[in-house]
Amino acid sequence: MHIPFNRPTLVGTELSYVQQAMTSGQLAGNGEFSRRCERWFEQRFGTHKALLAPSCTAALEMAAILLDIQPDDEVIMPSYTFVSTANAFVLRGAKIVFVDVRPDTMNIDERLIEQAITPKTKAIVPVHYGGVACEMATIMALAAKYRLWVVEDAAQAVMARYRGKPLGTIGHLGCYSFHETKNYTAGGEGGAILINDPQLVARAEIVREKGTDRSRFFRGQVDKYRWQDVGSSFLLSDLQAAYLYAQLETADLINQRRLTIWQRYFQAFSPLAETGELELAAPPADCEHNAHLFYLKLADQTQREAFIQYLKRADILSVFHYVPLHTSPAGQRFGRFNGKDRYTTAESDRLVRLPLFFNLTEQEAERVMKTAMAFFK
Repeated sequence: MHIPFNRPTLVGTELSYVQQAMTSGQLAGNGEFSRRCERWFEQRFGTHKALLAPSCTAALEMAAILLDIQPDDEVIMPSYTFVSTANAFVLRGAKIVFVDVRPDTMNIDERLIEQAITPKTKAIVPVHYGGVACEMATIMALAAKYRLWVVEDAAQAVMARYRGKPLGTIGHLGCYSFHETKNYTAGGEGGAILINDPQLVARAEIVREKGTDRSRFFRGQVDKYRWQDVGSSFLLSDLQAAYLYAQLETADLINQRRLTIWQRYFQAFSPLAETGELELAAPPADCEHNAHLFYLKLADQTQREAFIQYLKRADILSVFHYVPLHTSPAGQRFGRFNGKDRYTTAESDRLVRLPLFFNLTEQEAERVMKTAMAFFK
């Protein structure tokens, strides 16, 4: 029985909704299902405006445009993240300033951000790794002190919270992913940008409609739409929005199922963590995570590779995660690491992720745990 690392979430009503979208006469973006999804986020999370996008990458690129990122501006973020976090700002000419992570969460170390701020700093981009919140109170306080923008890369954090507040709604902007590997998917790809600063709402609608006021035209606020600003095609197909809406309707069920699997893993591996044979994630008490992923930290890269191969021989796929951006050719070209790389590389070298997805069966989860435990014996 092959156990993949991921299976895209499937709740059973996706096909019905996609068929409805197909017969609606509007397949392009900003259709009925797009509006339903956006209302869901606005009402559930309390953001001023939610706009679907083709991907989280596109949402981050929108954010960079909205913040008017210019050549030589500096943007602070962790190096332990997906390339899109940096690329969105590099495309606008920014210099990326990487900061070390905390080993307990793999999130940016909020205590090191201030020393990375210079007169050129324009924004901070905290990445909520695995749906565990960064220390947002400290980050928002620094942003207020130095008049900086905060863009939350909440790609992995839909339904996660920090001190009771949904991730993605704390910074000025928040970006979500609905890629097939995420907790909720829009049929393969998809994303959203949350506009938490009301001053950015009107321009956000223009930027995502190729720089035009087309949204105002369809609301009857102008008699024709015109080119108003820079922009691009940042609309998600309504077919994909229909697929996504089916999952948002069952978001609590999906969330709880993932948390149940995560907790079973945690209990199974805790004895090994107590004896020092491995390390587990340690979400802070004020962070309500969403079980986006479950990882183990092994002794080193060599043991991690042996572990991955051991599971592979049992037909179970486990994977490591990001190669730190500052160690890559583009990372060295477009950014710099501020301070000492104490944890980013060392911790990333020993982290391995286990299969965790909504449709993982009890039998599959049990086999993953037993096989992994056997490796340590």
